[in-house]
Amino acid sequence: MLVNQVRVRFAPSPTGFFHIGGLRTALYNFLFARHHQGVFILRIEDTDRERFVPGATENLQSALRWAGIEPDEGPEQGGAYGPYFQSQRTEIYQKYASLLLQQGHAYYAFDTAEELEAMRRQAKQEGDFHAKYNAARRMQMRNSLTMTTEQVNKALAQKQPYVIRLLVPQERKFEVNDIVRGSVTFDSREVDDQVLLKSDGFPTYHLANVVDDHLMEVSHVIRGEEWLSSVPKHLLLYEYFAWQPPALAHLPLIFNPDGTKMSKRDIQSLDELPAGKVDPDVASYMKKGYETAALLNYIALLGWNPGEGDDRQVFTLEELIEQFSLERVNKSAAIFDLKKLNWLNKEHIMRRSPASLALENRQAVMQFASVSEAYLEQVVALLHERLYFSRDVLKIGAYFFNDPDTYDPAVVKKRWEADSAKIIVEFSAEISKLDVFTSTAIEAVLRQVAEKNGVAATKLIHPVRLAVTGVGVGPGLFDILALLGKETVVRRLQNAAKRLPG
Repeated sequence: MLVNQVRVRFAPSPTGFFHIGGLRTALYNFLFARHHQGVFILRIEDTDRERFVPGATENLQSALRWAGIEPDEGPEQGGAYGPYFQSQRTEIYQKYASLLLQQGHAYYAFDTAEELEAMRRQAKQEGDFHAKYNAARRMQMRNSLTMTTEQVNKALAQKQPYVIRLLVPQERKFEVNDIVRGSVTFDSREVDDQVLLKSDGFPTYHLANVVDDHLMEVSHVIRGEEWLSSVPKHLLLYEYFAWQPPALAHLPLIFNPDGTKMSKRDIQSLDELPAGKVDPDVASYMKKGYETAALLNYIALLGWNPGEGDDRQVFTLEELIEQFSLERVNKSAAIFDLKKLNWLNKEHIMRRSPASLALENRQAVMQFASVSEAYLEQVVALLHERLYFSRDVLKIGAYFFNDPDTYDPAVVKKRWEADSAKIIVEFSAEISKLDVFTSTAIEAVLRQVAEKNGVAATKLIHPVRLAVTGVGVGPGLFDILALLGKETVVRRLQNAAKRLPG
């Protein structure tokens, strides 16, 4: 490794859906690596075989590709520090667990589930409702600290199930200078003798991540705040192995709008959210059609800001890479605000060209109507400011491609009056005489017809919009009419005059 080279890793467990907090962790690691011309590693921590979900790894990798967060090393990219699946590295962890046993820093524990439960019950009776398998209780349990060497060897020979636990000192203070949280102190009395190697031979997160971070030469560990309480165990392992620990940065949690923990429970879709809740599943935002740039922009701001005096809210990925620093990450929890994400999504759509938006919508539109690329691009240009999702051209502008077959009842009730049909027919007759069908010429005719009938122009504008589009809102009316063309507009006006109540 190059001297002082930044090497960071995103190390998710494939135990379910890809959480929005996980995407933020991946993004922060990626931004930090790119800002420092370092290396971004993807490592799959799949040693929890009971919770392993088939397909979760592939979904996660697909989401990272969608986000443009491409690892430099990982399961697909390879690299000099692989394999990058922890399930393929079990012999390495067993080797280091054995080393800890030899050094007296770990021990065998043969306790059954029933014995562990009995210990907890006894602790509760003694008033300890958060019993830990630690210095206070380990000498009451069935392990290699309380058993003779002969008993241990016999248990191993009989292949009795066992785990290997970390031997945590009884009286010890641990202090770490976390980049985000500052100086944090831990007391070993609050730390359990963590299981390092499970009875199935697989390591727990604690052993595997320390060993891998060292062997993969990780310089900075950037992860969620939920892992902060595990730091003393990890520091102890680094000490026992005589390794230099990486720099640590623990990111703030992300909460629902109501201040509760984000959960997938009771979430059906982004369109049907319970009050005060948001969907934590990255796939939901991909499916809904959020701009990649907008989602990354938003989650970057969930815990980070560009600094004093910089009130920008809209960032491209390149701008985030340039500006990002761990020193600007907040300690306090972030609240997920869907309204702000929607606002950012619209802002990023406005930064896109009509040509790119037309291309994205072309396939859907062509299944609905056959139009030229030039026409579709003109439609998108008119709808651009009204697009909250880039694929919504048909949703909000179907009338650009087909005559309306229905008319919004609420608009009919509010805007269509007894004399609307008569005035619209007259307007239709006048615009049919136009040689040049431009928005300016159409507007002039409409105002002439309104004046002739002694009504305000708005009394004609609203019924015309309803007749031509079937709805009551949209881009500028005269721009719509000019783009649709004289033949289409006249036909729609005449149809509405016949169909709507007069």
